[in-house]
Amino acid sequence: QVQLVESGGGLVQAGESLRLSCAASGSIDEIYSFGWWRQAPGKERELVAKIYTHGFIDYADSVKGRATISRVDTGHTILEMNSLRPEDTAVYYCKAVITHPYAHYWGQGTQVTVSS
Repeated sequence: QVQLVESGGGLVQAGESLRLSCAASGSIDEIYSFGWWRQAPGKERELVAKIYTHGFIDYADSVKGRATISRVDTGHTILEMNSLRPEDTAVYYCKAVITHPYAHYWGQGTQVTVSS
């Protein structure tokens, strides 16, 4: 079992930066990947960025060049975004995946609102 808690959301102006944190507890040594996802009103949840234990990182095209994901230690991941746009407004969720056996866990989400 893994529990996730996000923090760092809020209201920002377009063009500003934001730093989201996700703290994991429980079986953190088994986490294979951390991911940040977001869901805007009326839209499906979409991947923002993902980081794997072996170091591979993947970004959605919509945030490439504006987002940086890092895994600061076994149980913490950070998403930094700059040049924020109104279309980045969404609830941002942290997701952790373990593989033996496979399971995934979600945090409760943190709201990010970008005003124009």
